Amino acid sequence: MRYLPHSAEEIGTMLAACGVASLDDLFLSIPDEVRFKRPLDIEASLDESTLMRHVRELGARNGAAQMLSFLGAGAYDHIFPVAADQLLLRSEFYTAYTPYQPEVAQGTLQVVFEFQTIVSEILGLPVANASMYDASTGLAEAVLMARRLTGRDRMVLCGSVHPEYGDTVKTYTRELDHGKENWLDVPANGDGTSCLTALADALDGTVACVVVGYPSFYGSVSELRDLAAKIHAAGALFVTVTEDPFALALIESPGAIGADIAVAEGQALGLPPQFGGPGVGLFACKQDRKMLQQLPGRIVGETLDKNGKRGYVLTLATREQHIRRERATSNICTNSGLCATALTIKMCMLGKRGFIELAELCLSKTVYLAERIANLPGHRIVSKLPVFNELTIEVPESASQVLERLASMGILGGIDLGRVHASRARQILLAVTEKHSREDLDRLVVALASAGP
Repeated sequence: MRYLPHSAEEIGTMLAACGVASLDDLFLSIPDEVRFKRPLDIEASLDESTLMRHVRELGARNGAAQMLSFLGAGAYDHIFPVAADQLLLRSEFYTAYTPYQPEVAQGTLQVVFEFQTIVSEILGLPVANASMYDASTGLAEAVLMARRLTGRDRMVLCGSVHPEYGDTVKTYTRELDHGKENWLDVPANGDGTSCLTALADALDGTVACVVVGYPSFYGSVSELRDLAAKIHAAGALFVTVTEDPFALALIESPGAIGADIAVAEGQALGLPPQFGGPGVGLFACKQDRKMLQQLPGRIVGETLDKNGKRGYVLTLATREQHIRRERATSNICTNSGLCATALTIKMCMLGKRGFIELAELCLSKTVYLAERIANLPGHRIVSKLPVFNELTIEVPESASQVLERLASMGILGGIDLGRVHASRARQILLAVTEKHSREDLDRLVVALASAGP
């Protein structure tokens, strides 16, 4: 593919407007000693057939695509139906941009409305927006929303939250607070559960919100109702973040346990892992006028036109593109429209019953794997049961060494938790989905047994 170049006449018009004689004159402000003066090291252009062969050859070098994978930690390999992929190929889905003109974007708006409904039902909160970029930035926006609502600056981050999500939140708030670190990290318990006592003890009149992973990053599920009550008694907001929303088919929703704002990563619900992205952030909150006014992103609503026919329209969009920048609730410039559409199509194909059955499959396979690994000499299940589709195991030696040997056997054996904390250098985070067969799970167990010292 080629970009259309500017004509000589267009370039001349631009140079005249800039008051210079040549393109080189535009760069005179760059010191000569740092100016790039040699040709770019780019291969010669290829015809389409040769280019496609070249790309296939490059792709074939990536052996990870052929390996048995137990990677998770926010990106999960669930089944994505071919039928859903075909529906996404409809031009009105993959070419649509932001639907500012409802009269010509009814299909897109209806999909977003259905998406919001699905998110609301899964997270158990009545107000859901039209999606965020991903869970990490969605969580940062939730914290900023809590700060605006409470008038407080501090936040409490539980170690049960995905560490990269926490880092994103810190990056956002550190810059807003001119380098000041307005947060308190409360480590998770050794078994991966949230340290409820420490979280409650951290509450005071300066805390805007408490953020807890639900389920935990390490795979465990904690009972959070009492914590929610203590958070509210302190005048703070309770924020939960969920990495794989299929878990919410089997445990109580964030809204049911008292969350004020719930964030989740929607990748598992409708997108293949795709080597790390893209994702789609789910965001919902309680139905409160002040919360609604501070909700980031936008909301699509259903209405009736002048002829009494059902129609869809942007109901709320308090973004910098619509109102004064200083009053904008976020810098989210658009929702992840195509990703949200993919999620909506897959979830509609699954239905409520399929949603629950898929989650039950993940759970049963995880329990089976945990039982098998627990019987291996030198191995231990770290995660406190119940878990959903992710669990932490301890191996006899360095996790990095075990994972390296598993990789040599064609298995991506999970996440080395020593990368998260030095105290977990012998721990591995495994993810199991409905795509793993019993043979896959047994193969991992045999490989773990042979990968020991």
